[in-house]
Amino acid sequence: MPRLIAAMLRHGEYRRLADTPDAHQPFPLTESGLRQARETAPLSRKRFVAEGWQLHAVIEPSNLLRGWQTARELADMLAERGLGSAANLTVGQIEDIIETDPRFPPMPPDWQSNSRYRPPLQGAESLIDAGERVAGHTRQRMEQLAGQVGVDTVQVFVGHGPAFRHAALHLGCLAFDDIRRLSMYHARSVHLLVAKDGKPWRHIGGDWKTRSAVGRYADGID
Repeated sequence: MPRLIAAMLRHGEYRRLADTPDAHQPFPLTESGLRQARETAPLSRKRFVAEGWQLHAVIEPSNLLRGWQTARELADMLAERGLGSAANLTVGQIEDIIETDPRFPPMPPDWQSNSRYRPPLQGAESLIDAGERVAGHTRQRMEQLAGQVGVDTVQVFVGHGPAFRHAALHLGCLAFDDIRRLSMYHARSVHLLVAKDGKPWRHIGGDWKTRSAVGRYADGID
């Protein structure tokens, strides 16, 4: 039976707003980000060939420009957390809104990286919510692909690191305590073997990035 592998590839570096935690920023890759995307293409191809994996013809990017650009560079050579009505506001602006609205309790000090905290704003998600959404899409896409291939096949998804890490949690490939300890390299993928025959999903390749120090960090960005 052919194996299916989901390659979750973080987008390249992009021109994000400073001190702004929302991931739904509509800005393009930097020159460094474009270079990262171009440089990862031959590395990915070499790995896929070495493993005997056939690359599926369709690369699935997120809806944001940086995801599309990264996927386009890969093709030429994978949904992210949302803050709803606070999209693209700065950290200070979001904290001021919550602090001055008498309906809302205080935000936890680690709210940007707290996996389970959902800002009390219309349309906002927790990181766990975003991971569940991405995991659901990944499962659905790989189930559709299962009936279409006859050889080991890798499907590339291009998207956002925190959403992918939390998706890996929902897919059973990452422990909850590892989410804060790990990140993802720009324009590099981790490879998850799709579950079948009652066996769980497994991380089979591609390196997670280990943080140099675990503390307060902006997981909407990092």
